[in-house]
Amino acid sequence: MSDRKLKLGVVGLGRGFTVLLPTLTFHPRLEIAAAADTRPEARERFEADFGGRAFETIEDMCDSADIDAVYIATPHFCHADHAVTAAQAGKHVLVEKPMALSVADCTRMIDAAAAAKVHLLVGPSHSYDAPIVETKRIIDSGAYGPLHLITGINYTDFIYRPRRPDELDSAQGGGVVYSQAAHQIDVARFLCGGVIETVYATTGNYDPARPTEGAYSAILKFAGGAVANLTFSGYGHFDSDEFCEWRGETGGLKDPANYGAARRALRELGSGDAETKLKADRAFGGSASAGKPDIPPQGLSHEHFGLMVVSCSDCDIRPGPNGVRVYANDEIIEHPLDPPSVPRAEVIDELAAVILDGTAPVHTGEWGRATFEACEAVYQSANGGGEVRLNHQVALSSFV
Repeated sequence: MSDRKLKLGVVGLGRGFTVLLPTLTFHPRLEIAAAADTRPEARERFEADFGGRAFETIEDMCDSADIDAVYIATPHFCHADHAVTAAQAGKHVLVEKPMALSVADCTRMIDAAAAAKVHLLVGPSHSYDAPIVETKRIIDSGAYGPLHLITGINYTDFIYRPRRPDELDSAQGGGVVYSQAAHQIDVARFLCGGVIETVYATTGNYDPARPTEGAYSAILKFAGGAVANLTFSGYGHFDSDEFCEWRGETGGLKDPANYGAARRALRELGSGDAETKLKADRAFGGSASAGKPDIPPQGLSHEHFGLMVVSCSDCDIRPGPNGVRVYANDEIIEHPLDPPSVPRAEVIDELAAVILDGTAPVHTGEWGRATFEACEAVYQSANGGGEVRLNHQVALSSFV
């Protein structure tokens, strides 16, 4: 293992960056060397907190900064152009999900990385999570027979969190399908070997004031016969973290007495302009944002994406925030996991191992395109397409 640190440049210092900020700050194999953002207040805050250089454009950052790789955390509709720009500048790329907003753009990104001989990885997604990786190891052990069924449900307040207008516009990647199904489908693909044959789905748009898809249900049929039945609702009523020890998606402890907080906060904001301003204020460098943390978060469990039950011939498996529980024929077996010292470390673990150590990646551009294709099929099926057959799927070949 190389003892050199990976020098990373970040494009987009918005909400995605702030969520990943503890990971980027405390991961031992990473140096945050540069950033690019259109907002001067974000650039000033970055230079003050990190001591690196901040630029207005990705082009300027790639031309001038001493970096190995670029983390792209800009709005969904910017991902493809920014990834191609970074690759053409000779930088490795980590791009947020969804990878892009069309299979053609995903392919353009893959081709640009291949031509430049750089790596393109897609993440974070919850298929990186330690409990999911442990579940995959249990499945692959063969001790409980073949995998047959995955049931996943996640109920959150996603639709009522502060949003920019594009985040409520499906054509620009808004709504829950591209933002949230990208997680849930990626986990199912990881556990089932990667290759989805068909998708049948419905979507729900239940609140005219939030004009985008806020819910979906999808049935994924995999090569080999496994089926995943996945449901997500972001309408802020039931909270499926009740099934996950009241740990939130990012591993922090939640207070169930704080029921309905997102809806109340949105009502109090009133106008759309106030919502847009609050979203900007919470972005890095904004008046309501946190800066670079001084110490790693304390008391975290592992990240998760709602309740998931994985069924093999001779057991059911339930990954959770603190480990994995196997419901075998005659006993319940616990597979506890030590709590994370750095949240979402697995994402940077893979990125650093690929670039610094020459390890084969799991979450490649081809992998990300296959997940996006399945998300796109959710829309196609829900809009009258019936059962949609997929064409760009790839098997999980490098997981050990």
